[in-house]
Amino acid sequence: MITLQTHLFKEAEIPYDGTPLAPHWIYRKFNLLGDALVAFVGPAKVDLDHMVDLEDVKQNAPIYSPKMLHFLGEWFIDSLETGILLQHLFVGNVYQRLWERGGRDLSRKGNDLFYDQRKMSVSIATRSPVSVLFHMGINIETEGTPIPTSGLKELWIDPWDLASEVFEKFQQDIQGFKKARVKVLSR
Repeated sequence: MITLQTHLFKEAEIPYDGTPLAPHWIYRKFNLLGDALVAFVGPAKVDLDHMVDLEDVKQNAPIYSPKMLHFLGEWFIDSLETGILLQHLFVGNVYQRLWERGGRDLSRKGNDLFYDQRKMSVSIATRSPVSVLFHMGINIETEGTPIPTSGLKELWIDPWDLASEVFEKFQQDIQGFKKARVKVLSR
C-alpha cells in the first residue's frame, strides 16, 4: 500500500503546461522519491498536444487559468483503476474542505468541482510505464479563462491553508486504509 510523502512548494510559482504529468517529475523537481503528492501555485496553460484527457482533445478544449493551486501526485502502483479511485478520494476531500469553509453553492460532477455553476477545477489520472500520475488544478484567479469559471479568491480561501488541510485529510485516509487492511482476521 502507499506510503505518501507530501510537500507544499511555496517558494516560487511554477507554470503548469501538462508536462509535469510525467514519471519521476516530482523526484526531479522536489527530491521526493517514491509515492508523493506536491502542491504548488502557478498559471495553467495546457495545449492540446500535452493533453491526456481525450474528451478535451476531441472537444478542442485546452486548459487556461491565470493562477491555480496545483496538486500533482505519483503513485508507484500498477493499477490505473486504483489510481482513479485515489483521484476520486482526493477530489472528494477537496470538495469536503471547500464545502466546510462555506462553499454552499459548490457542486461536484465526477472529478470536476463547480461553484455557482462555474467550473472551479480540472483533474486527471493517467498511467506511465512505472506509475500512476494525478493532477488537480483549482482556480485561484479566473480572469481570461475560456469558459465561465470560479476560484478560491472569490471564496476568500487561502490556497496554502486549503492544501495543508487536504494533505492532512488525505494522509489520514491512506493510514486508515492501511489499518483496515491489516486489522482484519482472514478465515
